Amino acid sequence: MDFTPTEEQAAARDLAARIFGDLATPERLTAAGTDSDPELWKALCAAGLVGAVEELGLLGLVLLLEEQGRTTAQVPFASTCVYGLLAVAAHGSPEQRERLLPGVVDGSVVVCGAFPAQGGVRASAQGELSGTVPVVPWLRDATHVLVADDQRGLWLTPVAEAARVEAVELTAPWSAGRLTLDGASAERLGAKGVHLGVAGVHPSVQVEQLQPPPPTPSPYADVLATARTAFAGLQAGVCAGSLARAVAHVNTREQFGRPLATRQAVQLRAADAHMDIEAIRVTAYEAAWRRDVGLPYTTHALTTAWWASEAGQRVVHTGQHLHGGAGADLDHPVHRHFLWGRQLDAYLGGGGEVLQELGELIVDEEVQP
Repeated sequence: MDFTPTEEQAAARDLAARIFGDLATPERLTAAGTDSDPELWKALCAAGLVGAVEELGLLGLVLLLEEQGRTTAQVPFASTCVYGLLAVAAHGSPEQRERLLPGVVDGSVVVCGAFPAQGGVRASAQGELSGTVPVVPWLRDATHVLVADDQRGLWLTPVAEAARVEAVELTAPWSAGRLTLDGASAERLGAKGVHLGVAGVHPSVQVEQLQPPPPTPSPYADVLATARTAFAGLQAGVCAGSLARAVAHVNTREQFGRPLATRQAVQLRAADAHMDIEAIRVTAYEAAWRRDVGLPYTTHALTTAWWASEAGQRVVHTGQHLHGGAGADLDHPVHRHFLWGRQLDAYLGGGGEVLQELGELIVDEEVQP
């Protein structure tokens, strides 16, 4: 395995870093409140970063989301790429891809995901959805929502078809909403003739198949694993941004005539946080790389989700703690990293739930003939 970015991936990452750095400033984030930043979203789409994800692959998306996480930029980038571009590219019919993907690429179609399936949505034989999803991140910005029904089927429906979209105030400003469906018309993804797209494979990468290929994951399982991997990459960036702010603070803040950074306890706390971030990052890279080259990656996606959940909350607590009293200031930039880190922990399922699912999956794989 070689996780060194290709030239294309590195160039896209650097471009994303410049755009997020220029536009996702603390002042603009404060002004946005619980809404997204439409100017930043237009800039990302105009730069071709959303459309590039189909070629860059999931690993490329993880690299881009790390840059978003460093600034906690308020745009539905992860959700649109995962639940829109990659889901349709991998599991949509040729007609669906031709009709839907251009709008996703130019930013006129914003997609969010009612994931994971919670048994609250039912689909009729005619493709009409009913039920309620309590919290859907980025729903208030979305034009479409990818819904998982109680049978884990995938349905893409315009938000306008929903009976009701209500604002939900989360601790992290993700423009979330409560989705109520009442006979909403939807189109099925992955019903038949679908394929698991392999994108972003560098020409030098070769996968030697020594055994018969494993069963292709269901569309629902693939989208869920893709989401877990992508949002783990976002968490890696959130944590890296939190630690960077903390390091800058302890290097300039003096106590008893010495910078806080000279204290061994501070150094050890920061070192532990750095190792946690690397664990999130490398497990996300591995899961993404395996999907891009067509290898099984469901357990790897759960592994990175566990690291993002457990280690992520440790890191953002450290970032806030090392700021001392300033870390408790709700208006301080580091507080956004804390809120995002905790919200991503909850969105990924929580460490205990993810670990239980991973254990059950490993056991199932071992008992299969």
